[in-house]
Amino acid sequence: MDWNREQIKQRLLVVCGGVAFFCALQNLPAVAGAVRWVLGVLSPFLVGGAIAFILNVPMRAIEAHLPSGRRWRSLRRPLALILTLAAVIGVVTLAVCVVSPGIGDAVRSISGQLPAAFQRVQEQLTELEAWLPQLETLAADFAVDWKALSEKAVSLVRDWGGGLVSSSGVLIGGVVSGVSTFVIGLVFSFYVLLQKERLSRQGRQILYALFPESWADRALEVLRLAGRTFSSFLSGQCVEAVILGTLFVAAMTICRMPYALLVGVLIALTALIPVVGAFIGCVVGALLIAVTNPWQAVGFVVLFLVLQQIEGNLIYPHVVGNSVGLPSIWVLAAVTLGGKLMGIAGMLFFIPLCSVLYALFRGFVKERLKTRHVPARKWRDP
Repeated sequence: MDWNREQIKQRLLVVCGGVAFFCALQNLPAVAGAVRWVLGVLSPFLVGGAIAFILNVPMRAIEAHLPSGRRWRSLRRPLALILTLAAVIGVVTLAVCVVSPGIGDAVRSISGQLPAAFQRVQEQLTELEAWLPQLETLAADFAVDWKALSEKAVSLVRDWGGGLVSSSGVLIGGVVSGVSTFVIGLVFSFYVLLQKERLSRQGRQILYALFPESWADRALEVLRLAGRTFSSFLSGQCVEAVILGTLFVAAMTICRMPYALLVGVLIALTALIPVVGAFIGCVVGALLIAVTNPWQAVGFVVLFLVLQQIEGNLIYPHVVGNSVGLPSIWVLAAVTLGGKLMGIAGMLFFIPLCSVLYALFRGFVKERLKTRHVPARKWRDP
């Protein structure tokens, strides 16, 4: 068989790729270390890209409602960015203003109940005095080397103190590094948002310059689908969180439970984490209510379980599932799989990722059915 130059090049690329993949498998720790180093270097820009993508969702809606005349052409984008930042800061400030007074009331309530708690502890200690003679007799039967025990305790405290000092240095370094990464990423996201059309145009130029036109077309199609899906997921997640928080405020107000607004805001904020996030708000809410009335805390847990079943089985799959074009059953599967593999980040990432894969696979299946001339009557519902 005679091979032309293009076929030889393709086969050489396949062979070289196979050899490179085999070498990577043979040196997997070194490859993993190199990947971590590259991600560490690029982390400010990755964080900035994520921030820009999130802020672009409300910014795009705000910019669409701004005047579009020639006089506003150069001001629309900076003004939309400023309004978006103001809206985000306003929402965060409102949440803090709602949460802080409630937490302050809970702390004051706990402080007010501390004297009674100390009184109960004192009464229990007084009752324990009657058992002290028997305890002394029981303790005399045990031979305890108190000197060795104290030396062991001192050694443990010394080791714990040294570990605490070293871990404190690591913790401070990690906090400083995290803050600097976030600040650099935030500044980078501003540049991305202000010049997103130009960056998009340059990215398309690179794709068409490096790859065949059909490959570039397909890559851009997938990227557009991913962008629409992830944007819809963010919008649907926010809508779902607002619905759940509103349900809790209304239900707790009807049941006359304390801290209704505070708990509703907490659950709405934690519900941004898919499916399991609301449980964090449930724990905090139950603790706050238990300070005032333990029985109402039990009722709150029952109420949470009821509303969580409604939200998890009806509201969430339909709101988020419809926003990303993913059927309800696959939303639950994506959340479960993402949580198992990557924790909370996996839950946030896997729903839109699975939606993109679902759309691509659905298009592939329909194209194959059309290519193979399979009659629709054979695969449609009877």
